[in-house]
Parts: sequence; C-alpha cells; structure tokens
Amino acid sequence: MLTAADLTMKNPDLTSEIMEEVDRVIDENKGKPGCLIPVLEDCQRAAGYLPVELQEYISDRLDIPASTIYGVVTFYSFFSMVPKGRHVIKVCLGTACYVRGTKAIIKRLEDEFGLEVGQTSEDRRFSLEAVRCLGACGLAPAMVIDDDTHGGVNPNRLGELLDKYE
Repeated sequence: MLTAADLTMKNPDLTSEIMEEVDRVIDENKGKPGCLIPVLEDCQRAAGYLPVELQEYISDRLDIPASTIYGVVTFYSFFSMVPKGRHVIKVCLGTACYVRGTKAIIKRLEDEFGLEVGQTSEDRRFSLEAVRCLGACGLAPAMVIDDDTHGGVNPNRLGELLDKYE
C-alpha cells in the first residue's frame, strides 16, 4: 500500500501539505455511497491534477479498483492527468470561430508561445484547450482565459492579451 510519504518522494508536485488535504478529503468521504467523483474533484483541486500515482493512492484508501478510478478520470473532461497552468486558455473551434480564424490563433499559440492543445507550458503559466463552442459566436473568433471571454481575437495581438495573465 502506498503512503503519502511515498507519493511525495515519487512526485514532487504532491507535497506533504497536498497529501494532508488528500487524506482529509478521503477520511471525510470514505464509505459514503457515490463518494468517488467528489473525492476526485477535491483531490484535483488540492493537487492541481490527478496523476496515476495519486489515483492509485485514492484507490488504496477508498478500496475502489484503480481501473474504476482511471475510467472515471479519463471519461470526464473536467478531470486532468497532466498539470494545469495557472491560467487555462480555451480556444473555440465552433463553426463561426473556425471560419473567422481560430486555426491561425492556435497555430500562433503553438509556434510563438510553445503551447500545444491539451498541454501545459513548461513554466505552468498556461494550459491550452480546444473547445467545441463557447456560446459567443457573435464575438468570433473567441477564446476564454480563466473566466474572461475575449472576442475578435487577433493572432498578431496574442502577446498583448497573454501579458495580462501572469
């Protein structure tokens, strides 16, 4: 059985403070019917993501098969197995946004800023996600950074826009 100390040594992202929070969440929910998704949500909130070793730890502590936990984490899009950046960029790939230049925005983010869709920058400043629709077709091309919606995004002005997010 994995211990919190084992995880801290295996993964430097899982500090002792984070593992204390994980243990608290598990202890509060263990044995409650339907506790898996709330436990995973709270653990992801604490750690920032759900690496496989943390999933295994949760599996051991909740006595739920690791395959079940992995299945839930990979099924629901709000769970992540990779670290997220301090700021999450969501670029719309809906029809209106795509026709008005989303492809050029993503290309600029990849080429100039080293951001790949589904990945996080090395400095963990940004994570880039492609989404099907932001519901802001009148603002096309649109993107959301954290909770801020940006419309009429110009690929040549992405630097100015991203500078606002440290």
